Amino acid sequence: MARGSPTHINSRGWPSVALLAKRGGAIVRPNGLTGVSEMTEQMNALVGQDFIVFDGECVLCSGFFRFMVARDKAQRFKFVTAQSPLGQRLYSHLGLPTRDFETNLVVTDGVVHQRLDAFAAAMRKLPGGWRILSVCRILPRIIKDPLYRVIAKNRYAIFGRSPTCMIPDKALQDRFLLEGF
Repeated sequence: MARGSPTHINSRGWPSVALLAKRGGAIVRPNGLTGVSEMTEQMNALVGQDFIVFDGECVLCSGFFRFMVARDKAQRFKFVTAQSPLGQRLYSHLGLPTRDFETNLVVTDGVVHQRLDAFAAAMRKLPGGWRILSVCRILPRIIKDPLYRVIAKNRYAIFGRSPTCMIPDKALQDRFLLEGF
């Protein structure tokens, strides 16, 4: 499949949002195993929408969210907290933990990105000089994945944890997808 096509399996072997919707929730993992779950109309509506799923209790992750809101002047991205009903369904559909979130998700052009590739994908969509930060995507996976995992595993100890998810004002609530907060 061509990279960026609506049925693309990304470099980690995870399906795009379009592929999840098309297959009725069947998750095809690199090892060939499948997990079938129910897809909603909302999942179909996500096709074509760029969005970021982040841990709303993690200070570092919430900082990334605030960074993106401040720099995404065109409002290309919508947002979803991992703790929200939609966030929980997305993590579940992708076979990811739904309690101890090991990665943010960034969906651009129908492709689901994880870990450092998620950060790179988000930076590529920002205007101006921020795009240079997407260069991290060219790091070998053997380096970037362990580095990301160490930071993700220790993020609460290093950066802190909020006892509750933030409560956005009305203008910011409009940047969240339905059931995304």
